[in-house]
This record gives sequence, C-alpha cells and structure tokens, in this order.
Amino acid sequence: MFIDEATIRVFAGDGGNGCVAFRREKFVPRGGPSGGDGGRGGSVYLESSENLNTLLKFRYNPEFRAERGGHGEGSDCHGRDGEDLVITVPVGTVALDPATREMLWDFSAVGQRFLAARGGRGGRGNARFATSTHQAPRTAEPGQPGEKRELLLELKLLADVGLVGFPNVGKSSLISRLSAARPRIADYPFTTLEPCLGVVALDEERSFVMADIPGLIAGAHEGRGLGDRFLKHLERTRVLLHLIDVAEHSGRDPVEDYATIMKELVSFSPTVAAKPMLMVASRVDAAGDSHRLFTLREFCRAEGLELYEISSVTGEGLEELKRALWKKLAETPKIPAADDRIPATFRNPTL
Repeated sequence: MFIDEATIRVFAGDGGNGCVAFRREKFVPRGGPSGGDGGRGGSVYLESSENLNTLLKFRYNPEFRAERGGHGEGSDCHGRDGEDLVITVPVGTVALDPATREMLWDFSAVGQRFLAARGGRGGRGNARFATSTHQAPRTAEPGQPGEKRELLLELKLLADVGLVGFPNVGKSSLISRLSAARPRIADYPFTTLEPCLGVVALDEERSFVMADIPGLIAGAHEGRGLGDRFLKHLERTRVLLHLIDVAEHSGRDPVEDYATIMKELVSFSPTVAAKPMLMVASRVDAAGDSHRLFTLREFCRAEGLELYEISSVTGEGLEELKRALWKKLAETPKIPAADDRIPATFRNPTL
C-alpha cells in the first residue's frame, strides 16, 4: 500500500531529577552534600533512508517517545542519559508544521537528520548548590520536560521526468517500455492508483528517473476522479511529459485534452504548470486516418510546443523520445538543495 501522507506525534524524554543526599562515611565526620545530577532526556530525530518508499508504518504507529533520563543518586552519581530515538523516513519526505504548513525539513538525500524534539535537561543535585556559606543545601532541581511536537509528513517522489495526462492514455505502457517498472496496465480508466517510478537508461552511463502519476480528469482540483492529491509528486520533477491519446477510437479532441490538463495543473500549482514540457502523441499505431493526430500537430506547431509521436506497442519513436528527454534535462536546472527551500528560522542547528 502506497501512503504518502501521515501525521505523527513525537515526545522527547524528560530530564531526570537531581538528588538530595549527604555523605555519611566512617572517618569523614563532616560529610557534605553528595546528590548527583539527573540525566538528560533522549531526543527524537528523523533520518532519511533509502530502504523505505512509503509512509505506511506511520499509519498504524503515529506516536514515538524517546527514553527519559535517570534520576541522580547519592555519592555524586549522575543519572543515566536517555537514549535518543531515530525515526527513519523515505528520501523525499517533507516535515511540515500541521498548523501553518511551513516546511521544517526536506529530506532530499540519504542520511539527512532533523531534530524533531529535544530532550529535557536533567536537574541539578544538591552537591551543585554547596557554597562556602551554605555548606549543607537541601535543594535539588527537577528535570525539565522534553519537547513534544506534532508533525505532518508528506512524501514527494524524487524523479526527473513526470508523466501527465488523462487516464488510459498510455502512461503506464510507456514507462513499462522505457524502464523495468511494471505498473498495472488494463483497458479501463484509473488503472494506475498510485505513483510509480522507473529508471530510464540511455546507455551504461546516462539514465534518469521517470514518474507515472495517476491520470487527471476535468475537475480533479475539486476532487473528481482521483483528485489532484498525487500532483505533489510532480513538484520535484524537472520536466513534464504530457501524453495525449490520438487513437482513432478515443473520441476526444486533443486540443481540449491539453487545455483541460493544463487547467488542472495551474489550479494545483502555477509553478508545476510552468515546468518545461514535451508533448507526446500516444498510440499513433491506432491513429488510422483520424484527424486527431493532424490537429495535435498543427496546435503544437502554432504554440511552439515540441511534439513526439510514439507507440508503446510497436516501439515507434521511443528512442527519439528518450534522447529528447535527456537533452531537455541537460538544459533544465536541477531542483535547489534542501537548505535553500527551508526558512532560516527552521534550519536545524544540529546538522
């Protein structure tokens, strides 16, 4: 099951209490305060891992608690520090404040670590309060409580190219021909129910990642069909590949198809809609004498859009499309580093 959103609650450990104690030993007539400090509470960290690809585990276990610190003891014994808790998340996860939806951290690479909740400081024992004028203090501090926080986690797939288009236009067939991905393929709408990634290789040294996004329909931003909830996975892509079905039996106008999808992209995010895009006439093997392909050619020529005609069944145009995508990726700047997208007030000082 692919889960790309989850809300979790994290609780750092409380600090241990300081101790009030006095030395009572043979041959030490005056003794003195010997209460030790409490231990520090464990902190909670989020860390990105390449071994996860979904937020499913947070659906059934939304609460995480670090260990509390041990209390101080006599004979100046310091309480044991609580163990830190490290929670692994998939690469591509974004941690947000659920109230304001401000970004706290963006896990864009393996091994990044974010301090989600800091453990409480241990209280001081009475040995720390002894002075020349107050030699037998009976005062100790309680441990400070650990931080607690609610976080909204969103998983956004890391891909170079994102496929968009109506349902059942050949997106899954295309990614299955260009990569080792094996999405569900069938002759009915909404076959793809969750995003799918595939690595497209040009040769041994050149490759890129392609993402197949569930199809859109008119009104997706209002929740129709599968809605636009999967469009967030396009925010990290650098190039969009817009597939339009030109098969004779399709019955839809290709220009209207293009306008409808672009309207849904703009409604979701103007930034996503403005990404570099290549147009693809899909299923040209079934176009026949249909005017759909001719209409799409003329429209793309008038709008200055690059059009590539392909067939995932026969393989026509696939190699040319791969080379064009690689060229477009080389011309397109990479997504900024994670630190450049995080407000300075939220940047983790511990990294």
